[in-house]
Amino acid sequence: MIWLTLLLFSVFPGKSTKTFPTKTIPGISPVPSAGGESRNYRKLVAFPMSKNSTRFCVVDAFTGEAFKGNPAVVCLLEDVKDDRWLQSVATEFNIPTTAYLTPISESSESTSPRFAIRWFTPVAEVQLCGHATLAASHFLFSYGLVKSDIIEFSSHSGVLTAKKLLKSVTSGAVNDLNNTSNGHGDDQDDYFIELDFPVVHIAECHSADVSQISKSLNGASIVEVQKTTTAEDLFVRFINHVLIAKVVAEIQPEFDEVKRCPGRGIIITGPAPSESGFDFYSRFFCPKFGVNEDPVCGSAHCAIAPYWSKKLGKIDFVAYQASARGGVIDIHLDTNNQRVFLRGQAVIVSEGSILV
Repeated sequence: MIWLTLLLFSVFPGKSTKTFPTKTIPGISPVPSAGGESRNYRKLVAFPMSKNSTRFCVVDAFTGEAFKGNPAVVCLLEDVKDDRWLQSVATEFNIPTTAYLTPISESSESTSPRFAIRWFTPVAEVQLCGHATLAASHFLFSYGLVKSDIIEFSSHSGVLTAKKLLKSVTSGAVNDLNNTSNGHGDDQDDYFIELDFPVVHIAECHSADVSQISKSLNGASIVEVQKTTTAEDLFVRFINHVLIAKVVAEIQPEFDEVKRCPGRGIIITGPAPSESGFDFYSRFFCPKFGVNEDPVCGSAHCAIAPYWSKKLGKIDFVAYQASARGGVIDIHLDTNNQRVFLRGQAVIVSEGSILV
């Protein structure tokens, strides 16, 4: 029997041609210029902008190559914005996720820089987003806006941690920068970011919507239905008489039918070919959130990793999301503390200002 698994889930240096008053942002360090002096974050512009403008950049996450992986917009806010503005900007960008960062004043509870983070798709706010958190971390690390190799994010899903890790060019191993002789590794371009996220558990359930799920996936034969315990999203296993990897990579869902399914979206996953170097493949379809297919979904792997751990008897994985853009996620499952560590690279591809 051939089986497949599905999961449904509830650069900008430059000099301004016009200067405006700037504010000091708590927890944000100035960015050194080529000449050695420090410049405030707001002055890193290549064109005039208004006093109320908000800088942004677009980052491709879970990839080391531009125009691959999953794009996210990252905005560092100096002023409080209401939810209507946050959603309107995310809708305007029409990118899978827009992440908003707000610095949090230093606290005796932690020595790491901390930011409040929120994530918006083109149509709604979401409670957790892996790729946009990776993108936000890469943005902060790349421009020297934090002096630490660890960043804490306060979110609707609790405190999330991002750590900058150095990839050894000779061995390919990923090492904690604090345990190397390179200090913070500011001159190292070849680094990974490790996200510390909570495990998402899966439990047994019975669903009357199996036929609709099968229909949305062009008649897949479903043999098992489960759900995530956090949002009661469905976890489905089905059979299909073709090679598993081919199914994951080539399946064409009926997105109008996917919208009629329970849960927030559909994740399909199956074992990767042995010669691929990956442990499993996956894809994520989420038209209810304004994105027909999420190119690489980090948070989904918080449920997929524990599932594959039981199937394969291991806790370390290299996963490939087989979307058109594609993306790679290094995963470590901490079963004792019920945490999932997601590791990946990112690339900044564009920048600009929001003028309203």
